[in-house]
Amino acid sequence: MINIDQIKQLREETGVSISECKKALEEAGGDFNKAKEIIKKWGKDLAGRKNARDTRQGIIASYIHPNKKIGVLLELNCETDFVAKSKDFQELSHELCLQIAAMGQELPLLEQLWVKDQQKTINDLIEEYIAKIGENIVVKMFTRYEI
Repeated sequence: MINIDQIKQLREETGVSISECKKALEEAGGDFNKAKEIIKKWGKDLAGRKNARDTRQGIIASYIHPNKKIGVLLELNCETDFVAKSKDFQELSHELCLQIAAMGQELPLLEQLWVKDQQKTINDLIEEYIAKIGENIVVKMFTRYEI
């Protein structure tokens, strides 16, 4: 049987709706870890369907490292101005700026392992936000400066 605490915890960890969390837990037979994997798969499926949609809105985000020797400018696009102004979208842009500042450009950005969770690539992170926000998200361009 699914309990409300499992649903709450899954929602906190994934950011998807309560109804989707309940549905995933039911599909997983109450197995929390399996439910997280189901949600991750749903997110990838959703991202695949959304990636053909135009991204004509977005933001320019920036980050300057405290030592003042590394800086990043990032253009991150989405479908609507409403999403561009959202807390989640702003949070993603900040995480991407931190990633760019920390990792440099040894690998293409989307293939890099996320510095905060080595089990995910940056592409995985963006797909999670696409599933959470419900719009296509594209890293249009970025520049990393270093002295």
